[in-house]
Amino acid sequence: MSEEEVVKIGRVTHFFSKISVAVIELTTPLSIGDNIVFKGPNTDFEQVVDSMQIEHENVEKAEAGQSIGLKVTQRVRETDAVYKKT
Repeated sequence: MSEEEVVKIGRVTHFFSKISVAVIELTTPLSIGDNIVFKGPNTDFEQVVDSMQIEHENVEKAEAGQSIGLKVTQRVRETDAVYKKT
């Protein structure tokens, strides 16, 4: 990663390829508009969080310990780490 500060915020626990949605188990809070990075053996991209869901309900912010559904721009894999740029 570059000189920018990044903080690990969780990991991918599931990926729905047909709808391109990742389930992410959070270890720190995440909000709409945050810039996140997916890292893994075959994964390395970043995107802005433009919408996320908990239990099929749209939310603006999710707390540590929650699992969220997030539309992703590329394929991710289970156990990929998720970081937030600060």
